Amino acid sequence: MSKTMAKLPYHYGVKVRVFPSTEQKRLIKHNSDACRFIYNEMNGMNRELFMLKQVKLPIAIVQTRIETLKQRLKKPSTSISNIHGWLNDPDLDSLMKANAIQNYRAAWNLFRKVHQSGVPVFHKRKTEQKYQTSCMYAGKLNVPNMVNGSVRLIDKQRLQLPKLGTMRFKGIPDKVFAHRNNTRIGTTTISMDATGRYYVSMQLASEQPFVEIDHIKQSPVGIDLNTDNFLTDSNGNVVANPRYYRSIKGKLAKAQRKLSRRALRAKKEQRPLRNSKNLFKI
Repeated sequence: MSKTMAKLPYHYGVKVRVFPSTEQKRLIKHNSDACRFIYNEMNGMNRELFMLKQVKLPIAIVQTRIETLKQRLKKPSTSISNIHGWLNDPDLDSLMKANAIQNYRAAWNLFRKVHQSGVPVFHKRKTEQKYQTSCMYAGKLNVPNMVNGSVRLIDKQRLQLPKLGTMRFKGIPDKVFAHRNNTRIGTTTISMDATGRYYVSMQLASEQPFVEIDHIKQSPVGIDLNTDNFLTDSNGNVVANPRYYRSIKGKLAKAQRKLSRRALRAKKEQRPLRNSKNLFKI
């Protein structure tokens, strides 16, 4: 059985520019809107559940609503799709729904670990579009890689995505494409920026390193900070103290002499120095 993404030792991320057709752009927007809706729906149910729990009186209708929300949050994918039937549209990626729910739960886990991150908030409608899907592999595959999953490379200019089909792309590094047969794809993000350009970001993992490791070991160097100079290392190299003030001392003295002469001339002519036009010629 092949290893999961988390168990593979080397990870890498790659982002490529894609060129979808008009129909593919429509599908990307449809999935992006559905992803935002599912995230906001879960956030709305959690907030309503929190507010209802503040009611201390044993009101039957409140207790019933609390139990209903708890049941919905246990299986949000099924419950949200049953209430909002348009989420069962065949154009929508089922893995997009799972990733939207997973991202919401991850936001709460992040809040519990790092309180400065804040609680999850509603996602606003923006010009940008984005949703995530996952690369799935058949159970009979011995070596999952970049060419036999649901997200796969057809060649160096085309890739296959769930629900979107074949799409032209560019910008994949040669070192990644060369190791496509022993590298697997994880979470994949399809996005559009504010300028209307489309991108696909892929999480990659492999048993082999993506970058050559330099095994040259250099001896450690000791550094001594002192008052005679800035620092002295164990190899005998000395870095002198910064002399910034001394480097500008001559220019500063010259400017001060010019200003002094102009002040004496203004005093001799019985006028304030601030009205002297020569003051601005320094």
